Amino acid sequence: MADGPASSSSPAANAARERLRAAMVRLADGDSAALEEIYDATRVKLFGICFRILGDRKEAEDALQDVYVNLWQRADRYDPDRASPISWLATFARNRAIDRLRTGKVRGGAVPVEEANPLPDSAPLADSLLVDAENAAQIHTCLAGLDENTRGHIRGAFFEGYTYAQLAEAADVPLGTMKSWIRRGLQKLRVCLEASEAS
Repeated sequence: MADGPASSSSPAANAARERLRAAMVRLADGDSAALEEIYDATRVKLFGICFRILGDRKEAEDALQDVYVNLWQRADRYDPDRASPISWLATFARNRAIDRLRTGKVRGGAVPVEEANPLPDSAPLADSLLVDAENAAQIHTCLAGLDENTRGHIRGAFFEGYTYAQLAEAADVPLGTMKSWIRRGLQKLRVCLEASEAS
């Protein structure tokens, strides 16, 4: 899931993951400052999960707020020996979004409940690249090296919460083409990030 091959070999990503794990433990012990640290490190990924399930920016924002409110109340349920923090939080966000789906009040654009579970895992490479706040500055530097269209599609999908389908429709191309463009762009990003870490 979030701990895919792109992140497992990166010392910076490992360090970011350890900081997140420590923040989760501190939050469970009642350290309210840890919640802000967790929010800063995870909000992009968790918003993307909520948006892909709910298909509506306002609903996704509301679901994301629910995630952090509930996290404050339930942080003691996280077991660092059983799951990475981002994997646990991703599951937590998915469950909150699905709960909103089940109320039946979500506007058009949401996926059917039975299709919601697999959605957030559709792009593990992207998750592993984009979730670590540690690498945010370098990610933007590497993004700047992509062509304008590819850069725009990746920003849309992973920083602005648009689905691949929405991006394909806006670009007037088949969904498969959009997925291929983004996948190739992410591969170039990975090469750039790995080169920057090696230098």
